[in-house]
Amino acid sequence: MKIIIAGAGEVGFHLAKLLSYESQEITLIDPNKKSLAYADTHLDIRVVKGDATSIAILKEARIDTCDLFIAVTSSETTNITICVLAKQLGAKRTIARISNTEFIRHKDEVGFTKFGIDELISPEALAAAEIELSLKQSSFNETYEFEQGALTMAGLTLSRSASFVGKTVKEAAEIFPEIHFVPIAIQRFGTQFTTIPRGDTKFKRGDSVVFITSEGGADELCKLTGKVNREIKNVMILGGGQIGFKTARDLSNKGFNVKLLEGNRDRAFDIADELTKVLVINSDGRNVDLLDEENIGDMDAFIAVGPNSETNIMSCLVAKTKGVKKTIALVENMDYFDLSHSIGIDTLINKKLLAANNIFRYIRRGEVVAMTKLSNLNAELLEFEVKGSSAVCNKTIKSIDFPRSAIIGGVIRNGVGMIALGSFKIREGDRVVVCCLLKSIKRVEKLFI
Repeated sequence: MKIIIAGAGEVGFHLAKLLSYESQEITLIDPNKKSLAYADTHLDIRVVKGDATSIAILKEARIDTCDLFIAVTSSETTNITICVLAKQLGAKRTIARISNTEFIRHKDEVGFTKFGIDELISPEALAAAEIELSLKQSSFNETYEFEQGALTMAGLTLSRSASFVGKTVKEAAEIFPEIHFVPIAIQRFGTQFTTIPRGDTKFKRGDSVVFITSEGGADELCKLTGKVNREIKNVMILGGGQIGFKTARDLSNKGFNVKLLEGNRDRAFDIADELTKVLVINSDGRNVDLLDEENIGDMDAFIAVGPNSETNIMSCLVAKTKGVKKTIALVENMDYFDLSHSIGIDTLINKKLLAANNIFRYIRRGEVVAMTKLSNLNAELLEFEVKGSSAVCNKTIKSIDFPRSAIIGGVIRNGVGMIALGSFKIREGDRVVVCCLLKSIKRVEKLFI
């Protein structure tokens, strides 16, 4: 697939890097010579220096043969303009990064596709939504919902109190008469090796395990693992940027008690004027005395989404020492993921990864409805819609020639999520959630074409 990316900032570079690993034909456009030079020397891609709003530059990038055009510059108006031009010049599909979430809420009403924009993404809005979901499933490190929660992905680390440590997957499943969850990926403690579990796979203390749950499965998992899905009501947010603002606004509108710390005086006053339900405090969130004064120990959750990853991590660690049960940190450096989990931060958010997950489904073959990469695990979760021509259609799961490095986590039929076992028969129109290691993605895609 030929893909052109406009914008070599943090999101554009990360996308180019991930897509280049997929052996896609990538062209990166940016007016900044320094940004392009780094990408050119570190990635197997083609770079074009120039303004992507220039028709000549787009033609130089061979826009007429482009399968997917992604505009992720820092300016949403530029991104919209570029996508309109790209579509008119022959790009088959276009995606624009925007910051004004009103565009997403009213995209059908406005009709962006008529202008030539097939999809809108906002990394900030995706991050805010991810934070809200993490608060909803407070006992898990990582969560993702398919079809508004018909199936939910839940990631956690097994502690000594988990009742199925030392048991096999089959033995653990027998604890509950009805199965509402299934493990789909395991990473052993102290390793970077990801495995797809089978019936005889044994759970061990310290394992990072990802489950797919249907309705009721999350509560069962909490009981089995000794975790408590606490109700979160009082939330403190560090950082009043776009993510902090969106998170504070959305949570306060849903009845949460929200305190927001913002170091910039003018920005703090602007937020206070706009978010009347939020208590806005103009102060540096690294000030431990201030956190004590604001009763951080009474908070159910602490969310650090400032511009500096190190500050976010350290603030969450301080919150942990004060007894806050749920901590969430925004980090830009992917290398921090392992470190932060090992020292006790519950959930990490990365805008680049969220944007990449949202875009990656457009390069997968088959009817991919949703997709997410599992943090720190060499695996992907994909939701396929089954067509009549798909190889899996009208077959039982046990009769499908499925690779050992992939597993069907669940099936959504008519809006209802189900944990599907070997005798389950897949039908046309079903939405099938599959977890697979990267080496098996192409084989899995062929089954759903």
